[in-house]
Amino acid sequence: MPNSQDDADLIQRIAVALMQRRERLGTAESCTGGLIAAACTSVAGSSDWFERGVVTYSNQAKTELLGVREDLIALHGAVSAEVAEHMARGLLARAPVDWALSVTGIAGPGGGSAEKPVGTVWLALVHEDGPAQVWREQFSGDRQAVRAQTVTVGLMALCNALDAGR
Repeated sequence: MPNSQDDADLIQRIAVALMQRRERLGTAESCTGGLIAAACTSVAGSSDWFERGVVTYSNQAKTELLGVREDLIALHGAVSAEVAEHMARGLLARAPVDWALSVTGIAGPGGGSAEKPVGTVWLALVHEDGPAQVWREQFSGDRQAVRAQTVTVGLMALCNALDAGR
């Protein structure tokens, strides 16, 4: 289910834009555990524009399912721009999708560090015809709040990219 009415409105806008463009979306999620895919598929008719969601919570899953290189994870950490981008690109290469949205982060309450505190999330959005948009967010609140904010920000970025005609 969408986290809020705002998420539901974003999903509706995304659905209309993707169907008009005859394009499909896929998600590669770690810290959200499939919440973005769940929000998208809570809408009747989402099979017309939502192709699949992959939950790659472990590093092994990121490597096996999305082709993220082990050395990349070792060098930068699972919560990094490099891994977020490779997750999205890996999904784009392996699935019949036009858009790939990925998220990897530290939802808490543990697992944070001085360099990557709880609430650190990297997101990547890639369209088959363009460069990746990769960015870092620093969310506050408990685990549920961090995950909910990640869903909203990811959906908003996709909506904005679609509105911009990317």
